[in-house]
Amino acid sequence: MNWIIAKGLLIPFLGTSLGAALVFFMKKELSIRLQNMLSGFAAGVMVAASVWSLLIPSMGMVSDRGKLAFVPAAVGFCAGMIFLLILDKAIPHMHLDESEEGPKSKLQKTTMMVLAVTLHNIPEGMAVGILYAGWANGSAQITQAGALTLAIGIAIQNFPEGAIISMPLHSKGLSKAKSCLYGILSGIVEPLAGFVTILLASQVSSILPYFLSFAAGAMIFVVVEELVPEMSEGEHSNLGTIMFMTGFVLMMILDVALG
Repeated sequence: MNWIIAKGLLIPFLGTSLGAALVFFMKKELSIRLQNMLSGFAAGVMVAASVWSLLIPSMGMVSDRGKLAFVPAAVGFCAGMIFLLILDKAIPHMHLDESEEGPKSKLQKTTMMVLAVTLHNIPEGMAVGILYAGWANGSAQITQAGALTLAIGIAIQNFPEGAIISMPLHSKGLSKAKSCLYGILSGIVEPLAGFVTILLASQVSSILPYFLSFAAGAMIFVVVEELVPEMSEGEHSNLGTIMFMTGFVLMMILDVALG
């Protein structure tokens, strides 16, 4: 069981690493059109995963409360969004003004960019970790297939994130190897966040529904704050919307069919 969980936690990290490695094969930055499509697809995957893999199981685990079964889902969801809001204010965004002149070195700017993306990877690692914790604890609402489906869905979503980090860094003068390394490092927080979440959830199984909805709230924050604005930029916003639909439906089908 431990090996199964370890592999599940590493799957999203693998997606980020493969995306970061694109810097070795592509010469230019990702086009706005492609970024819209990838952001839309990622947003759809994360929204569907938040509903079917996290919020619905959260309410199902406390179905004996009747009409009050929504309480853990509502409380955890709000807490997750507020937590990410605080972190988002504490860590700078990755969008930096290239024309700004000041004491910031290239290394400092690079570090800020990696920190920003790392922030967005925390809730994804938590989401995978909490599902595996629920499965390990024997919850009837959570299956190994469901946890694996979420891990794969997040890995698909992480693939463009790795490229969005490594390729712009290379265009700013960093070597391909260093650019790839920074992209990979931005995703290493995911298995770590998942492992910590498993440790916490396994100690107090009664708060597992709150952990599930907390992860959902954190993921939805990322969607609303970052992915939706990115998929709507420029002239190709309709493509982002279509890819949102595609990602949402694909993740919903996988979760229902395999979970």
